[in-house]
Amino acid sequence: MSVQMVIELPRVQSSQMVVRALDTYKLRLRASIERTRRRLSGFERRYGVTTAQFLDCMSAEDLEGGDLEYVDWAGEAKMLDGLRSELAELEDARYRLS
Repeated sequence: MSVQMVIELPRVQSSQMVVRALDTYKLRLRASIERTRRRLSGFERRYGVTTAQFLDCMSAEDLEGGDLEYVDWAGEAKMLDGLRSELAELEDARYRLS
């Protein structure tokens, strides 16, 4: 399903500001994705498993840091999924200035 959103602005420059704001937000999302991937890589190196394997097979008892580390790793994985989804939605968005 497709949704259209109409934004009426007083000047052409205003529309350019909106486009720049979206582009800037996408850059921030990409930076956040990269930071989160680095954090996940640290866990993966430390325990010698991928994040997918961790989520499927491991529990807090398997980690040196226990519950806190489990929550951190699982939280980073969930964060990455959310960031990627949000970026994909914005990347699929199309706009037309008239």
